[in-house]
Amino acid sequence: MALEQKDIEFIESYLKENLPRILAEQSLAKPPVVYEIELRERMVRVEEELKHQRELMKEGFDQINKRLELLENRFDILSRRLFQFMIWTFGLVVSSTGIIIAFMKMQ
Repeated sequence: MALEQKDIEFIESYLKENLPRILAEQSLAKPPVVYEIELRERMVRVEEELKHQRELMKEGFDQINKRLELLENRFDILSRRLFQFMIWTFGLVVSSTGIIIAFMKMQ
């Protein structure tokens, strides 16, 4: 038994009108209005959580930058001390060499 085109159209229109209600009654789906409201609420919660995560990430990056600045300051201090040590060492080597040469010429 083949269905005629008008029978198929009738079945289509019946399903379009009644399928959401039938599914909602059987708890397989929610009515479109309720589902849409729930989706909007979820989107708002997700947006708020993303905003909160963004703020936490910014705070974390700021703390990392502060720590890196402290390390940079330490490296500056260390390089200055190392440079002073090199100057003193060079001075000692030059003066020791001069003393040794002077002592050798005396003999």
